[in-house]
Amino acid sequence: MTGAEAANALFVATILTYAAAMFSYAVEYAFDKRVAKRALVAAGGADAPDDAPAESPSEAPISPVAARGAGRLGLVLTFLGTAALAASIVTRVVYTGRWPWGNMFEYTVGVALAGMVTWLVLVSRGSVPRRLGLFATFAVTMVLGTSVRVYTEAGPLVPALDSYWIVIHVTAAIAASGILLIGCVFAILHLLKRRYDRQRSDGKPIRFPLNIAERLPDANALERMTFKIHVFAFPLLTFGILAGAVWAHFAWGRYWNWDPKEVWAFIAWVVYAAYLHARVSGRSAKANAPWIAILGYAVMLFNLTAVNLVFAGLHSYAGV
Repeated sequence: MTGAEAANALFVATILTYAAAMFSYAVEYAFDKRVAKRALVAAGGADAPDDAPAESPSEAPISPVAARGAGRLGLVLTFLGTAALAASIVTRVVYTGRWPWGNMFEYTVGVALAGMVTWLVLVSRGSVPRRLGLFATFAVTMVLGTSVRVYTEAGPLVPALDSYWIVIHVTAAIAASGILLIGCVFAILHLLKRRYDRQRSDGKPIRFPLNIAERLPDANALERMTFKIHVFAFPLLTFGILAGAVWAHFAWGRYWNWDPKEVWAFIAWVVYAAYLHARVSGRSAKANAPWIAILGYAVMLFNLTAVNLVFAGLHSYAGV
């Protein structure tokens, strides 16, 4: 088996392992009847232990103990899948003898790795409930599945990318994108929970997808976690853009060339700056802040996909 084949096999193993982890988390999320009170510190209450009793164990088709066992299996599978993904990237490095961010496929895989590492750090620190891994693994699996559409064989870097700045600029951009992916997941969960609470307090019927939010943590706690993740990622995003400008100066003689990718990266930065500003402003602005965070990641995705695949520019040489 060649190095490229080994990297591809590990990549496929990653997707399958994350899919199995997602199913395990789904079992815990669906059949562990505990109300979400632990981690993310629900407002006004202490954390509940992982082994807190279920609300109605006799009625569940799967016992709460078995459901929590499935959640623990999901976490183990998540670690294994992340190790396989990292091994796939390292294998590409060994096979090609270069830094692994040479095309859109490798960039997307790096984003998935950064996102899952972010999730595992949060859950290992007890900052988030394990069962929310259902949503994290779903998001990362979708990213990996999408990357297959732009798969590129491992090979040497094109001359324009053969610079140490690829380590600095692209790694920072990948890390920021992966962390912001998890931040976007929490923003969506917060909005679901907030809407669910409002519907319930108004006595209105709760239908799909709002019923998913029944076992989510407290809405305020989800919102605080969303903010913390974005506060951590924003300086990385800023540094990545600045490092790209410096690289552009050395490569093209100008710090800023109004290339489509540069423009949309700046637009994303402005949207995230607006999110942080809204978050610390008045109550009305704070209520709309999660929508701005989601818009920010939508811009990031547009920059990664449409700008790479449709618009011609100075970054087009990277290929897909």
